[in-house]
Amino acid sequence: MVEEQAGGGAGQDELVFLPLGGIGEIGMNCYLYGLGPADARQWLMVDLGITFPEGENDPGVDVILPDLRYIEAERGSLAGLVLTHAHEDHLGAVIELWPRLRVPIYATPFTAALLKAKEAEFGRRQELPIRELGLNSRFEVGPFRLELVEVAHSIPESNALILRTPLGTVLHTGDWKLDSVPVVGGGANVGRFGEIGAEGILALACDSTNAMRDGRSPSEKEVARSLAEIIGNAKRRVAVTIFASNVVRIRAVWEAARAAGRRLVVAGRAMHRIIDVAKETGYLPRDFAYDDQSRFSELAAHEIVALCTGSQGEPRAAMARICANEHPDIALDYGDLVIFSSRTIPGNERAVSQVQNRLVDLGCEVITDADALVHVTGHPRRGELVEMYAAVRPRIAIPMHGEPRHLEAHRRLARSAGVKDVVCPRNGAMVRLAPGTPEVIDHAPVGRLFRDGNLLVPTDEGPVRERRSLAFAGIVIVALTRSSRGNVSRDAQIVLDGVPQADANGRPMAEIVRRAIEGTLASIPRDRHKDTEMVREAVRRAVRSAVDDAWGKRPVVKVLLTQAMP
Repeated sequence: MVEEQAGGGAGQDELVFLPLGGIGEIGMNCYLYGLGPADARQWLMVDLGITFPEGENDPGVDVILPDLRYIEAERGSLAGLVLTHAHEDHLGAVIELWPRLRVPIYATPFTAALLKAKEAEFGRRQELPIRELGLNSRFEVGPFRLELVEVAHSIPESNALILRTPLGTVLHTGDWKLDSVPVVGGGANVGRFGEIGAEGILALACDSTNAMRDGRSPSEKEVARSLAEIIGNAKRRVAVTIFASNVVRIRAVWEAARAAGRRLVVAGRAMHRIIDVAKETGYLPRDFAYDDQSRFSELAAHEIVALCTGSQGEPRAAMARICANEHPDIALDYGDLVIFSSRTIPGNERAVSQVQNRLVDLGCEVITDADALVHVTGHPRRGELVEMYAAVRPRIAIPMHGEPRHLEAHRRLARSAGVKDVVCPRNGAMVRLAPGTPEVIDHAPVGRLFRDGNLLVPTDEGPVRERRSLAFAGIVIVALTRSSRGNVSRDAQIVLDGVPQADANGRPMAEIVRRAIEGTLASIPRDRHKDTEMVREAVRRAVRSAVDDAWGKRPVVKVLLTQAMP
């Protein structure tokens, strides 16, 4: 039960904001808005996305999803899920987590089509209850009166969401920028933001990704011109890697290839899926044509522009396999040009650098956004944020979608823009927006789930945690046998994996382990050898300590105790 604080009262209606992911991090966006008294709120979820693993901290993990345990317990009060757009960090968790919620899903046509395509590819035998919405439409979900406002971003049909309630109106921006001439889509509906501001806005929950960068974001038109010039001047093969979902950039690369008299070759399953959905929904023209990667070897070097997945260094994506000479159809060599038309997501720097260095070792020229205008952000810089605040004039600002440094820069900007109340919660903090002064009134349990193969496992227990330990200090396996009389033999079988073969003085590590086992068994009274768990734990501790003394690291130790047949 929430403890009532100043500004609220028992049984009084409240409007609250509760992030389950997306604040203090880039990705895994999942936000809740609640309306009603503390013991009978109705909830609306906005977005349900994923984030990606960060290398050695998440060994074997495919993707990371938000922990929904709080709203799962309240799912009878969850009225629906609204998706602002089709990026993975906003809808990537829907297919796997929807069965825990079982609520209607609201999305515009492109987002709905992409979600259906993902569902079919995922192989789940479930039919998501997707309610398709028109662009800039108005609709109701539970007690919330909602409106979509089209914004410019790096994927079609990105939307801000207006939530109207009896306690005030909230503008949830989603991902946005002010680009009046995008290659695909209608651009930002700037005038509508001014109209919304004139109506009166209680709170603005706003994208913080570029709150540290001055000026305004360049237009996709400028990137398209730059790509056309670079590709037009290339002498040999050109490969371009982008976020697969960036339909704007897909079209720009296709047009640049056509202008240069080249053929577009597409590599990567995710890229094929996006192209199919974009053509189906009209965001790529009917004459958009490309060759599958199997045609690559049939074309001369000067005829090719290869569009590839793997801009973030993903090990199974096309570009990582190409740079390792492991791709079944595509090979690059000396004099070829590779364009990274993307921004490196924080945490992916090492993986991207490895791919780029391997390409250079192959003799390729690598161009990134540090070398030429081959990428622009889909998020607002400080100049655009200032313009948004001037148009909307909210009473409350909630920086979201960013790491702590981005949120802090956004907080300072909002205060300088004249916003009286700037609230900077973290995931799990429940903020009462109305009535009264905004403040954190409760904390909900939050966390992360790992997709580990076909399973979802928590981060703080289970196989991933054990793999972290294995990666750090290896494993020692000890197999013991107990006789029919109950005596444990000191003749153990020992397996070392990921552990040095000898210490600094040359003593074999297996011998160090063996002496620890023998000493421990000798110290246990014979009548206690029948206590299986006590023997296993005593040997485990002794072996781990002995290896630590010899090596300075404590490995995982597994002790197997087999009972001999009489």
